[in-house]
Amino acid sequence: MVLVNLKSKMSTLKRCLSQLSMIVFRAESSGEPAWREECLKYRQTRFSSRRVRKRVIFKHGDCNVVQGNVAKRRRRYMQDIFTTLVDAQWRWTLLVFALSFLLSWTAFGIIWWLIAYTHGDLDYLEPHDPHVQLVHNKSTNPCVTEIYGFTSCFLFSVETQHTIGYGNRYITEECPEAIFIMCLQSIMGVFIQAFMVGIVFAKLSRPKKRAQTLLFSRNAVICHRDGVPCLMFRVGDMRKSHIIEAHVRAQIIRKKVTKENEVLPFYQQELQVGADGREDRLMFIWPTTIVHKIDKHSPLYALSAQDMLKERFEIVVMLEGVVESTGMTTQARSSYLPSEILWGHRFEHVVAFRKETGEYEVDYTLFNNTYEVDTPLCSAKQLDELRAELNTPNGLERLCSSGLLPRVSSAASLDPGSEESGDSGRLQMRSCSVPNGIPITEAHQHHHQNGHNGLNGQKKTQSGRRLSIKQEALPVDSMC
Repeated sequence: MVLVNLKSKMSTLKRCLSQLSMIVFRAESSGEPAWREECLKYRQTRFSSRRVRKRVIFKHGDCNVVQGNVAKRRRRYMQDIFTTLVDAQWRWTLLVFALSFLLSWTAFGIIWWLIAYTHGDLDYLEPHDPHVQLVHNKSTNPCVTEIYGFTSCFLFSVETQHTIGYGNRYITEECPEAIFIMCLQSIMGVFIQAFMVGIVFAKLSRPKKRAQTLLFSRNAVICHRDGVPCLMFRVGDMRKSHIIEAHVRAQIIRKKVTKENEVLPFYQQELQVGADGREDRLMFIWPTTIVHKIDKHSPLYALSAQDMLKERFEIVVMLEGVVESTGMTTQARSSYLPSEILWGHRFEHVVAFRKETGEYEVDYTLFNNTYEVDTPLCSAKQLDELRAELNTPNGLERLCSSGLLPRVSSAASLDPGSEESGDSGRLQMRSCSVPNGIPITEAHQHHHQNGHNGLNGQKKTQSGRRLSIKQEALPVDSMC
């Protein structure tokens, strides 16, 4: 019964597939563009879903760049055949490896057969006998002994090229051309073997494989550190063998319009990054947080949390260094889109000391974990302008009267030195989310009450109650 049900289901499935194929055929043959467009959607390859996000560098480090319309591409690749075979997939490399030996054996086997045939070493005495026997011409000595046909010549070619020498077949002094071919095949055999072994060794020892054990955090974060807004991401190494002279780079790729109205669709700008500072050299013994300070020299200086959601750019990060075990230079790459940058988050600590063993342990389960911290929603440029305004006489009153201060202090305090406090009333924002809080009207009344009490701007910043706003109470354009 089970087999009968299974056969019936399979037949039903075949009928459905045949009907579907007929529908697709009609759609392709018809002139309806809607049908063709619908069919193309289902024919996208597995790489099409990646390209929808328009990444230059994938998360695993591969470049999303295809070289098209290159003149004389095959000729250029053949001129650098070694690099072509090293970059090729393993199945093609192994195919070329096997064919290089088989073709050389066959080619020299044909040459040895021609030498024996032209010299008269092959003489068919009984062509109708099922056991065909080949005998040498008794008038002269053969060029190669024990040669009876092409099979014998092929075996002698293999023995000569790899210096096997079983002892049955050998060259005599009768044919100088045979001596020359033997020397030529010996040289060619060494050359082919060295070339193919070098290709296999180069593929096995490529530093690209070492980059697979270098990790980048899934997301980047933006938060304050020492009063400065910072973009941070984390790098780690899984192996015990360290990366020597490790240094990190970061570039932002985005559209730019020059003063002459020239559109640069993929303008690359360097980001100054380093391990807890400006220095890009790392002591790479455990996972390290790479920091980019968002100051007036940063391309992210004028971007707020709301701008980050609308902006289109890609931050490409690269980790380079020398592999300790092989001495070869390696590079690991990754990238972050605006949707992969968490605003108002900070990485959790992954290194802890174990008293039982006296060792520092790295917990890679926490490598991508973050936690929320209070971070202003405004850009670093707006925050610096507000701080400069607060330092002026009567700056706080002007900000309160203009309605700008509630927008800033509702997101977070202007005093970054005390942002480590655990007050639950502060802003906690993950990417584009805004937590609930008090309405903006109450925040505005609160600041006016404090202003009438005669407190100056600095005192208000340090001791004032930190406020938050509801997303529905604050329009998008009123975020700082």
